[in-house]
This record gives sequence, C-alpha cells and structure tokens, in this order.
Amino acid sequence: MPLPDSMTVVEISEPGGPEVLVPSTRPVPSPAADDVLIKVAAAGVNRPDALQRAGNYPPPPGATDLLGLEVAGTVVACGEAVSGLAVGDSVCALTPGGGYAEYCLTPAAHCLPVPNGYDMVQAGAVPETFMTVWHNVFQRGRLTEGETFLVHGGSSGIGTTAIQLAREFGARVLTTAGNEEKCRFCESIGAERAISYKTEDWPAVVREIVGRDGVDVILDMVGGDYIQSNINALGLEGRLVMIAFLGGSKANIDFVRLMMRRQTITGSTLRAQSDTAKAGIAQELREKVWPLLNEGKVKPIIHETFALRDAAKAHALMESSAHIGKIVLTVA
Repeated sequence: MPLPDSMTVVEISEPGGPEVLVPSTRPVPSPAADDVLIKVAAAGVNRPDALQRAGNYPPPPGATDLLGLEVAGTVVACGEAVSGLAVGDSVCALTPGGGYAEYCLTPAAHCLPVPNGYDMVQAGAVPETFMTVWHNVFQRGRLTEGETFLVHGGSSGIGTTAIQLAREFGARVLTTAGNEEKCRFCESIGAERAISYKTEDWPAVVREIVGRDGVDVILDMVGGDYIQSNINALGLEGRLVMIAFLGGSKANIDFVRLMMRRQTITGSTLRAQSDTAKAGIAQELREKVWPLLNEGKVKPIIHETFALRDAAKAHALMESSAHIGKIVLTVA
C-alpha cells in the first residue's frame, strides 16, 4: 500500500506551557540510507519533551523540531543500507525526535523487537527510559550485584525502571518519592525502602539504613541542594550520576568528602550522543535486558494513555507529578 503524502503531527506553536502543543499536518518523511520509517502506534512522553516545549532543550543539529524520543509501531519503509529489518516488522525504537506524529524516522540500529506479549502501548514506553537507565546506572554508574543503589524520584518512569533493573541485577535498592502511595508502589516493585521526601528527612533515613558504609550509586534528577546531600550519602568509591536538574543545576558544594572518599560525579544526556553510541546502548539492552522483558521479570509501568491530539493534556499530567510510571500517546 502506498504511503500518504501528509501526516498528522503535534507541533510547538511557540515556547511555553502544555497549551502550546497543537495538532498540525506535515509531509511524510523519507528514510535516509541507514534509517527506517515507522508508522507510529504509540509514543512515550518524557521530561525532555517538556523541556524542549518550554524552549530549554533544543534538538541537536539535523534533528526534527517535533517532540517524541521513543515510539512503537510498524516499519513501512527502509533506507537502502538497512539490513536486519524489513517492511512489516513490529519494533520499538529510540528516536532523535519526531515521535509525536503518525510516521517517524529513526536509525535502524536504534530499533528493538517488541518484547514477548507486549502491546504497542507497553512497547512504546520502553526505549528511551530503559536506555537512559541502562547507560547511566549500569554503564556510567557501574552498579553491580551486592551494591546499594539510591534513585530519587522512584515513582517516575525513570525511577520505576531503575528500581526494577537494579533489583534484577542483585542490588539493594532505596528510593525517594513524593507521597505514601508512591512510596508503597516503589516498594511493591523492588525497593527495600521508599522514603517520602516531603515528610521524612531522606538523608537521615539513608544513614540509618546503610550506616557509615554509605550508598554505592545514586541516580539523581533533582540537583540543586540534593547534590551535597548525595555526596554526603555516598560511600567509599561511590558514584553519583546526574540526569536532570528539576531542583536547579547550581549548588554550593564542599568537595572534601568527595576527595577523601574517592567518589565520582558523572552524568549524561542521551539525545545528544552519536548514533553509534546509542546503537551500542541498544545492543546491550537487547543482550542483557530484553530477556528480562521477554520473561516478564521487569516491565514498563504505564499510568495513563492519551490520544496524539491530546498531547497537551499528557504534558500537563506529567508536569503535575501526579502520575506513577509512564505516560503514553496513542496514534490511531
């Protein structure tokens, strides 16, 4: 069946709040040599989407201005250099942008098979979050079996993924979350202790649990005042991994403990990395994480779905922080 000439997309009318997301029409793109064109069935909603919408996270050079960093759907066209994928294949994929649309381009090497038994909504919630967690917690943070892991924002899409993966790879998992309901959910999926940061002194609770040894790895998306507290909570050779700064990107830090305890601060963004680097992360996921997804040992937590045209409502929910897990757009 021939492809249409145009497609429905969601555009950013101007930098601002969720209300600036509006449906529009654009030409259906054609794949370059190493790309595939995916007919989108579902697209995950992520915090970087909101940052870009607000004008604070411009797409990298050459990337589309459309939002959407992960999709699931069906391959409908392949570039001339693509191998291992064919028209008709069901995939989920990391994208450079463009997921908020009926059709989306992405490098073939960033595509992964839909896990066993998954529908497209579940599959669309996997690539960006699982790749982010794998790269930051396991590649950069070097979390290993028997270590203690603390993830802030445990009820988020990133947090729920990190808790499950750390649990499956043999780590002791602690987390923070915004209320008792979220804390209990985090404990139900593998956290030994979830700390309600609004009513509890999380650094004190962590000290009570781990004692003088400290935490081995911390995944933080808060920043600001948390940075010094994180350093204080880390143990010898501890690793702090930063992936966002919801509480601010600047802090007044005393580095003496970091130096004396031989700690490391690192961090990354996924979107700006090279296609080759992202392909490498995807391959490691295929080898080490996909078996867990296929066996049902870990899974994306889906809070709510919205139709593509209601992307503004999806963003409003995400920014309210009232959700647990992922928010996904569905494309008819």
